[in-house]
Amino acid sequence: MTEASAYPDAGHFAPPPVDRASRFVEWMRAHTPRWAVPLAALGCIGGALGYTLLVDPTNNPAEATPTCLVKLLTGFDCPGCGGTRAAWYLMHGDLPAAARHHLLFTFAVPFLIYMYVAWAGNTTFRWKLPQLRITPKLVGLFLGAWGVFMVLRNLPWAPFTYFFV
Repeated sequence: MTEASAYPDAGHFAPPPVDRASRFVEWMRAHTPRWAVPLAALGCIGGALGYTLLVDPTNNPAEATPTCLVKLLTGFDCPGCGGTRAAWYLMHGDLPAAARHHLLFTFAVPFLIYMYVAWAGNTTFRWKLPQLRITPKLVGLFLGAWGVFMVLRNLPWAPFTYFFV
């Protein structure tokens, strides 16, 4: 028995039939105005910032709800510990306090804001703002720096204790 006779359609690919969910998603994509996605993203960002303003994370201990499980279970600062407090301080214009709570988050915020404005402007208004090129090498470099920052901020002697939140 040859391979061709065992599998009669071995050389021909037939895409699966389109299901209802896929048709709905494609219909939504075709009928959604181009400004809706940037507006939805802005709404999510605004909701997160509004929650941060409402809760005031600078007055809450690490055990407050919602809590960081890594800090609660191990006592160590995780890679994201201090990010909410840094955002709160940035919203209040206190750059040194924001950098003390999460240096890399504070460094990344202007780039993230520019990337959003460039993407939303291009998507909504067809602006031709230059896009930042995020390469895998750049992502690896940032994640590596984030990992080193996490280790250094947990070291129990000066000057690293400055970043222990």
